[in-house]
Amino acid sequence: MRRNIAGTSPWESVVGYSRAVRVGPVVQVAGTTATSAGVVLHPGDAAGQTRAALAIIEEALREAGAELRHVIRTRLYVTDISQWEAIGRVHGEVFGALRPACSMVQVSALIDAAHLVEIEAEAYVWDDAGEAGSGE
Repeated sequence: MRRNIAGTSPWESVVGYSRAVRVGPVVQVAGTTATSAGVVLHPGDAAGQTRAALAIIEEALREAGAELRHVIRTRLYVTDISQWEAIGRVHGEVFGALRPACSMVQVSALIDAAHLVEIEAEAYVWDDAGEAGSGE
């Protein structure tokens, strides 16, 4: 069973995507930026944008019946790799104990020139006994 989770991005309807999609125990969260109601949050602050994007991801996971502890992979797209440590520290604050697989890649641009960071997340939902949860 597929469940689409909508976000508030103005680009979702234009591009034709969902903030997150859950199929069985797997949740895929789309590239997420620090954007709320079409406004870029924390312009010029890579750490602030990372924190805001991760909060949006956490909310999407919650709506999909998952938690941050279920995240097994993240991908960080950054426009200035020299900011890796500020971005990485925030990622570490959220995921330090969980340590999902992670990639950080510099890209030439994101959809809005004010965006410094875009983050994707993959989660696999299990119950406390270690069994995959169906999300039903």
